[in-house]
Amino acid sequence: MSALSRLRAGGVIPAHPLVLDEQRNPDWVAQRALTEYYLDAGAIGLAVGVHSTQFEVRHQEGLLRQILSEAAAVADERAERPILVAGAAGTLPEALADAATARDCGYDFVLLAPYGAGDVSEQELVERTRAIGEILPVISFYLQPDVGGRLLSEDYWREIADLDCVVGVKAAPFSRYRTLEMLRGVATSSRATQIALYTGNDDSIVADLLADFHLPGRDGAMTHLRFVGGLLGQWAVWTRGAVRMMSLVHDARAGDHAAQIRLLAMASDLTEANRVIFDAANGFAGCIPGIHEVLRLQGLMANTHCLNPRETLSSGQREAIAQVWDLYPALRD
Repeated sequence: MSALSRLRAGGVIPAHPLVLDEQRNPDWVAQRALTEYYLDAGAIGLAVGVHSTQFEVRHQEGLLRQILSEAAAVADERAERPILVAGAAGTLPEALADAATARDCGYDFVLLAPYGAGDVSEQELVERTRAIGEILPVISFYLQPDVGGRLLSEDYWREIADLDCVVGVKAAPFSRYRTLEMLRGVATSSRATQIALYTGNDDSIVADLLADFHLPGRDGAMTHLRFVGGLLGQWAVWTRGAVRMMSLVHDARAGDHAAQIRLLAMASDLTEANRVIFDAANGFAGCIPGIHEVLRLQGLMANTHCLNPRETLSSGQREAIAQVWDLYPALRD
């Protein structure tokens, strides 16, 4: 099965963090072990060089390339090579350089974030996407404003979905209204059925995966859209649990009432865990250290260090994570 077919079929794609040692240098042995954990857990792919990997990886010469190469080397050892998604961000020249690096490292798709694009119009963002798509197929990223994204209109999403180079959209505005606005744009595109929709809404993962969206399409007729999987920072932790959850989603969609009940019971638990891990109370300031802390508890990281030494757990966040760890064992691996 091709990478595009598997992307459209859906599944779990963790947003891959970066493992650092006590001197804040990459720990490549632990990084490889983390990649192997995700694939052993049943993830269909990896998203590398994205927000959870830290946008700051682009500030060190050659670091993004090495991170992408290390993950690709592990993927190449698998009998069925997982989907490889590389993050791209920044101004058009910067994003083009990211995409070229991803192509050189053997990646299948680019997850294109508006982060760092500058004060440009929506039309300029569309043209930026078109230019990146000449290098690799694009998964467009609706990144929430609190972590470097921006609000984007329904017209923008229709134009994005109309681009032949766009194969998917990751929806992560952390807003039901904004998510529906994006979906309305996709629904009115001539390529609506060709776009693989992935949730990045860590605050409403189960709701997104269970929902059928009924929206007016290009000619006014009703269009039916579904999220086929998740490309999530939340799934960078407890990944085997995420794969179990995705299996329940498939059962629930097939009419398994018991699976539906289990998922509805888990939905608020997962959102509560995410609230703490992603540090929602503090504008998501501690979201990446929060992911690292859970991975530390899982034995996959030795610390919570980020490249930016000022990016740390918020006051009380470690204790809150310990509490949700104890309260929601069904979510854990």
